[in-house]
Amino acid sequence: MPIIDSLLPEFDQEMANTRKMLERVPTDKLAWKPHVKSFDLGGLASHIATMLDWATDVMAKDSFDFAPTGAPPYKPPQAKSTDELLALFDKSAAAARGALVGATDEKFLQPWSLLGGGKVFFTMPRIACIRGYVMNHTIHHRGQLSVYLRLLDVAVPGMYGPSADDSNPF
Repeated sequence: MPIIDSLLPEFDQEMANTRKMLERVPTDKLAWKPHVKSFDLGGLASHIATMLDWATDVMAKDSFDFAPTGAPPYKPPQAKSTDELLALFDKSAAAARGALVGATDEKFLQPWSLLGGGKVFFTMPRIACIRGYVMNHTIHHRGQLSVYLRLLDVAVPGMYGPSADDSNPF
C-alpha cells in the first residue's frame, strides 16, 4: 500500500478534529494565557492553524530556514478573531492536503532539513517530518488548546469519542 493511502484518512480525521477545537476559541479571550510562560490563547490557536504550512514546504522544498542569514526570520500570521483563525486553518489544511495527495513513496522517503541561520537542526525523510513535525505536533498543541478551553469554561469537543461536555454522545 502506498504511504499516501494510509496517511490521508488519518490526516483528514485529525484536521476535522482540529477544526472542531479551533471553532471553540473565543475571540474575546485571544490575549488570555494560563501562565506567564505560556502562549496566549490567540498565539497558540494561530500556531495550530498555520502549522500545516510546514507540510506544503516539506513537500515542495528540500529545506526551510526559519531565520535565514541576512533576511528577516519567519513570522507566522496571528489571527485577530475566531473567523480569521478558521480562515487561516482552512487555507493551510487545503494547501497541505493538496501537497500530500500526489506524493509518491519515493518523494516521502526523500530527505528534508530544518535550518536556523544556515545551521541544520535536523534532516529526516519527508514522511517523518509530516508525521512528527506536522501532524503529531498539531495534535500536541491541540491537546494544550483543549486545556486552555477547559480553564476558560468553554465546552471542549470530543476528539476520539464524546467529551465530558457532550450532553448526548450517542
